[in-house]
Formats: sequence, structure tokens, C-alpha cells
Amino acid sequence: MTMQLCANVGPFSRLLKDEYIKYFCHTCERRAPEISRGYYARVMGVKHLLQQFIQMTGGACQIISLGAGYDTLYWRLCDERTTITRFVEVDFSDVTSKKCYVIKKRKQLLQKINSEDDDILLSRTDLHSSIYHLVAADLRNLKEFDSKLVESQIDKSLPTLFIAECVLVYMETNLSAQLLQWISDNFKTSFFINYEQVNMADTFGTVMLRNLMGRGCELLGVDACRSLETQKQRFLLTGWNGAESLEMMQVYKRLPQADIQRIQKLEFMDDVEVISQLFQHYAITWAFKDAANIGLQGIAV
Repeated sequence: MTMQLCANVGPFSRLLKDEYIKYFCHTCERRAPEISRGYYARVMGVKHLLQQFIQMTGGACQIISLGAGYDTLYWRLCDERTTITRFVEVDFSDVTSKKCYVIKKRKQLLQKINSEDDDILLSRTDLHSSIYHLVAADLRNLKEFDSKLVESQIDKSLPTLFIAECVLVYMETNLSAQLLQWISDNFKTSFFINYEQVNMADTFGTVMLRNLMGRGCELLGVDACRSLETQKQRFLLTGWNGAESLEMMQVYKRLPQADIQRIQKLEFMDDVEVISQLFQHYAITWAFKDAANIGLQGIAV
């Protein structure tokens, strides 16, 4: 599981307003224009799918963020007055312990978790309230993962959205397959949003992989990142009803034209080839199971 980085800096902070990331990230460096644009496309792509799911379920749903790191999605949803039944974040204990500490110390974070009739249970690594839950678990250990979901009062019969951003790629392919199979077996009405690398078998992907490994980032699950088809097949082979996958270049092109024009004005970029190559090597993949027949197959970027 990976920690979300503080990418909400520079000109793009005017487009992606996040009042909470500053509490978790103390040192923010300016990103290259292609990285900023990629981050913006990623956030907006995930948000578009997420909003459709919440609207389709009328808010009677659960969100489980896998490898959530220092993500601030829960607080941003609160600011948008989005109503859901339960929100659970899962990561390694060294991450959740730091996040628990920050939440406990910051009134701005705590007040959106707490309510007058709500008791917060807080340990070194876990936090439980009526809606928001932060738990430490290793996703490769399904028994531990299931136990933490039970502690979080997850109802497996409710429509549930899973989010994984650059998480599955760090797991051995057989272990991520076991996780996806377990989710599809236990959550009959569910939707999964996965963001990570793709096309890693071509020349650019091979160089990217070598550079990441040189920085100590070993992509154990890279076999599932060979193409859009392998990204879809990882879900179709583990019990999901359907799956689609888009390179981030296509996601970027589907953003509102007004947003794209504002982006181009915020940061000039003369090397279009760089952004094109980068965007062709990341993808958003979504999959669904729809036992309740609420129309999850209609959700798309």
C-alpha cells in the first residue's frame, strides 16, 4: 500500500482545492507540469466515477479506500455535504498510526468525524466513529482485512465502492487476485476503481520500471499492468461481472473543455510528447458486481 503524496501544490491548487492536505504533508515540492496534469486527471477521473456511484445508490452505500495513505477524500466529501453510510480507510500500521495522531491533534479534522451523539474509539493505529473508520491491515492477509472490516461495522449486503490508487501493483499478482476474488465473493453489489500503471511491456514502460526499481519501488504486480486488457482481465477472472479500462490520455481528453483550457493557461507546456507518453502508461480501470441490479454497469468515465 502506498501513501498519497502532497501533489496539490503550485498552480493546480487553484483547480484542486484541498483544505486538509496541509495537515498531512509538511514539505511540498513543485511538480513538473506533466505530473501536475496527470494528478489532476487522476483525481477528476476517480471523482467522476465516485459521484455516479453515490448518486446511483442515493448515498446508501459504503466506501473502502485501500492503501489510503494520507488521502483527504473523506473530509472533502464532508465539505461537499455528501451523505454516505460508512467510509473506511485501510493501510499499514505505520501509516495509520501517523494519520491517527494527526487527526487527534487537529480540530479541523476531528470535528468532521465527531458529532454530539458519536463516541470516537481511538487506538494507536485505528480510529472508529459512526461513519469514518481508519484501520491498520495488510491486504495480503485476508483474515486480518476481514476482521478490520467487521470492527468498522461494514455491511457486506450494502453497495460498496472500493478505491485503490497505485496499490495492487505493489502486491504479488496472485495475492492481488486473491483479494479481488475475496471482494467479489463477499460484496455482491460492489464497484472497484483502480488507478495504476499500464503498457509496462513497451520501451517507455520498461525504462519507467527500471527507474522505479532504481528508487526502491519494486512493482511486484507489474504482470497485470502489461495492457488495458490485462487490467480488465484481472477482474473478469476473479468473479466480477464487467470491467473497463482507459489510458489517462483518454481520461484527460474527456475532462470538461473549460478545465483543460484553464489548465493550459495555468502552466504552459511545450513538449506535448512527454505528457502523451506519460498518460499512455497510467490507466483508470473500473469493475462491477451488481446482484441488486441497480445499474452499476452504466457507470463510466
